[in-house]
Formats: sequence, structure tokens, C-alpha cells
Amino acid sequence: MLEQLLPPPVAAVERYNDEQPVELFPEEESLLGNAVPKRRNEFGTARACARDAMRLLGVEPAAILPGPKREPLWPDGVVGSLTHCSGYRAAALAHRADFQTIGIDAEPHAPAPDGVLGAIAIPAELDRMPGLKAEDPKICWDRLLFSAKESTYKAWYPVTQRWLGFEDADITLSADGTFHSRILLPDSPVAGFDGRWLVQGDILVTAIAVPHRETRVSD
Repeated sequence: MLEQLLPPPVAAVERYNDEQPVELFPEEESLLGNAVPKRRNEFGTARACARDAMRLLGVEPAAILPGPKREPLWPDGVVGSLTHCSGYRAAALAHRADFQTIGIDAEPHAPAPDGVLGAIAIPAELDRMPGLKAEDPKICWDRLLFSAKESTYKAWYPVTQRWLGFEDADITLSADGTFHSRILLPDSPVAGFDGRWLVQGDILVTAIAVPHRETRVSD
């Protein structure tokens, strides 16, 4: 799915199960403690995807540890993003010389739980929902909005090292498989991001990849 959304030379690797054994680095293993099998599986398989992506980039596989905001810390010279949901794990990485930031998110393609849309959407996004549903009623637009917000944050944080709340981005979803995230913070160094989305079966994926000098900078 990600290969349809991300431009080369981004290295994208995805898996749809946890059947392949994963050997974690000791530092990663220590993070899991007494984690339940579900958490251990999604953690390990996502990192296996990332290490496969590193190999595609010609980078020596390394441990992937969390930063201050739980963001993945990549080897020097690498940018990337991880995601996992039921039935899907993935990583997308690129050389920092080629891309400034990447954000990906995967979700089950099902309506968002009760209360989620009201918690994440601003009025402008809610106003656009009826038109989107009329244009393509097969798409779970509420869940897609949530995923686009997640990809936006994952792309935002490495650039700014700042928190971004759900209410701080206005996401315009389009039925053609694209979206635009407009950052609403008045002092934002980034005006927004352009992204793409895809639904296949029971999985939806959103992705943002920003080549150098293509981040929209506020006036």
C-alpha cells in the first residue's frame, strides 16, 4: 500500500501478520518488560519492517528507541515513520539528504468509535463530512480524518520538536486520494503538509513525505 502513496527513493516495508520471527536488540527488549503478546508482536514486527527498510537504504540495521514524545529515534542521516494496527505493520524511511520528514499511519477501515470524531475534528472538518460521505459513502471518512491527523503529527514533530493537538490542524480530505493539512498555530514554522491516502480491504493508510525545500513555510 505504501509504495502506491510514497515517492521514490523512500523505502517502504509492510507486513500483514507477525508470523516471521523478529530478533530485537537488547535495548528494545528492555522496553517491553512484561508486555502482552499483542504489544510484543506489533512492536517487534514494526521494527523488523524498519530494519528491512534500512537495508534497502544501505544503512546498517540498528535499534529503534523512543524519544521524549515516544517518537522513533532513527540512525544519523535517516528520517522515517512507523505504524501498526490490527493486521498491518509498516515502516517508511529515507535518507535525510533526500527528505525532510515522513509521517505514516494505518487504521482499520471501519467507522471510528463513538465520540472520536467529536474529539478530534474542528468545526470546519465536521462541516465537510456530509459532502465527503455523499461523494463516496463506502469510505469511513471519520476514521480517515483521524489517520490523517496522526500522519500530520508524525511529520510535524521531527521538523519542529513541538506538540501538535488534534485542534491545531485543519485537514481537507479529497475523494481523489489526497489530503492537505493546514497548521493552525499562529507561530508555526510550517504552514502545512500535503498527503495521500489509500483504502485496501479492511485497512486504510495515510502518508506524508516532504522532500527538502518543499515544506510550506508560513509568512
